[in-house]
Amino acid sequence: MSIPTPKPTLLVATSTLPARAGDGTPGFVLDLAKAVSGDFDVVIVAPMVGRAARHEVIDGVTIHRYSYFPRRFQDLADGAIVENLRAKRSRWVQVPFFFAAMAFALRRANKRYAPALAHLHWIIPQGIVGSAVLGDLPRVVTTLGGDLYALQGGAPTRLKRRVIRGARFVTCMSADMAVELEKLGARSDQVRVIPMGVDVGPVERAVESTPRESGRLLFVGRLVEKKGAAVLLDALALLPADESRSVIVVGDGPLRGRLEAQAGPEVEFVGQRGRDDLAREYAMASVALYPSVPASNGDRDGLPVALLEAMTAGCVVIASRAPGIVDVIVDGVNGLLVEPGDATALANAVSRVEGDAALRERLGSAARETARDYSVEAVSAKYRDILGRTLHG
Repeated sequence: MSIPTPKPTLLVATSTLPARAGDGTPGFVLDLAKAVSGDFDVVIVAPMVGRAARHEVIDGVTIHRYSYFPRRFQDLADGAIVENLRAKRSRWVQVPFFFAAMAFALRRANKRYAPALAHLHWIIPQGIVGSAVLGDLPRVVTTLGGDLYALQGGAPTRLKRRVIRGARFVTCMSADMAVELEKLGARSDQVRVIPMGVDVGPVERAVESTPRESGRLLFVGRLVEKKGAAVLLDALALLPADESRSVIVVGDGPLRGRLEAQAGPEVEFVGQRGRDDLAREYAMASVALYPSVPASNGDRDGLPVALLEAMTAGCVVIASRAPGIVDVIVDGVNGLLVEPGDATALANAVSRVEGDAALRERLGSAARETARDYSVEAVSAKYRDILGRTLHG
């Protein structure tokens, strides 16, 4: 009887991971980890959030979470770190403790599991810390936008260059991000454009069981500047009143109070939604809106997973003509594109699709077809390839 060959261990470092299954936190890192676990024993190291378990195993993926500050005040990694720092400057006190705790946790995991390679999500902070403590361990680094666009200047740029030099591959969400990586010294053979994948199962099940509402508009995203929710509210104010129109805003963030004060009576802010509840929101919505804008600190969206989820559900997508988004949406073919920050153009696009059922059907069907290329299964195949290349050098 043959003895099974043990799988190599993949060490994953991230700062975004659901505290509980389906809690509304983006799950793309965990989804990808589960998808590649057939080839690797996957160990994830992530910061503690809320009342998450310190150690657990989910679908064969081992998760270790580290504390970095007294629990009562520990909130730096609850959501987007850069936006959390902008919203509350006192959180900067947590930063050195966060880096130190991550370094200790990665060293401990490296020693305990003897991984064959590492996958570090975000150049800053995971890429920096991994470069410092993981020695010669082969690494793949993934940038998701904020770490690449928002953190500029002498020291951050030098650190990013160092992380990129030490990586076997660097993956990003869009062609524009690939150009930015090359400006930082990345080689063309080192960069791969691979968006995060969509777990299509919950969305497809919701579509089968949930009727769509023709007047229902949906926004899904962190309530931060770059997501453009303020532009959406400006656009809605330009539209004539329509009793059949409802607008659902899914998400939370530092701008929520200001946005609620700006919104009209047709807009409902529902906060974060768990995975199944969010899937039902996509299924019910006729139109999904992604009015991304460049933030004042230089941050920009890459390619929102929420946009791909809405396309999977067959929603009509109206989005900004922004890097990453234009890689997927072809104006008038599988969605509509408007200039970032142009509330009038956004209002006109909403009015256009509201008044044309045939257009809604055509754009929604094309969106669903496009989304098939962005499922977790399709994306994980590309990651399995580069992880394998990294492993075998």
